[in-house]
Amino acid sequence: MGQIPAPNGEIFIADDDAAVRDALSLVFSLEGFHVSGFEDGNSFLAAARARTPACVIIDVQMPGRSGLEVLKELNAEHYSAPIFMISGRGDIQMAVEAIKSGALDFIEKPLDADMVVTRVRDAIAASASRQSAASEALSTKYPGYDLLTPREREVLSQIASGASNKEAGRELGISPRTIEVHRARIMEKLGAKNAADLVRIVLS
Repeated sequence: MGQIPAPNGEIFIADDDAAVRDALSLVFSLEGFHVSGFEDGNSFLAAARARTPACVIIDVQMPGRSGLEVLKELNAEHYSAPIFMISGRGDIQMAVEAIKSGALDFIEKPLDADMVVTRVRDAIAASASRQSAASEALSTKYPGYDLLTPREREVLSQIASGASNKEAGRELGISPRTIEVHRARIMEKLGAKNAADLVRIVLS
């Protein structure tokens, strides 16, 4: 079945709330994206396995499988499109769990349309930039390299180059809080005590 071509690619929106799906669909359609909406995790997973969109927006609370369960089922850490988790009941622990499960970032409802579009555009641009430079960026091996996910390696590269959480977040298209979560996981995996320790490990 053919799809309508869209200059900016396709966005997947998985949310059981039709009003949220419709609002986001309208916003992204006006921005030149093709939008596919899903009201449950199973229909989203079927589409996500059949084709890869430019970006995914998925709600935590859905009938059947939760958004977190869907991310794990999709093996989201290795999914090539950036994934944003959204929730009306956001908290730090949920954000950490979403990022651990492969989400790029966590956005709390009510959603600000302009902010969501900006975050998605930044994430798509950062993803394209990373993929084009992937072979060069991931050619350097260091102790513990294989323990890190591709995204954690990108964050570590930013940290090792001296970027602040804010600068690293801007470069990778994610929030400073998400960078902090990744930094903590990287330090735990590599046994580093601080940022200087991380730089030493990478340069060794």
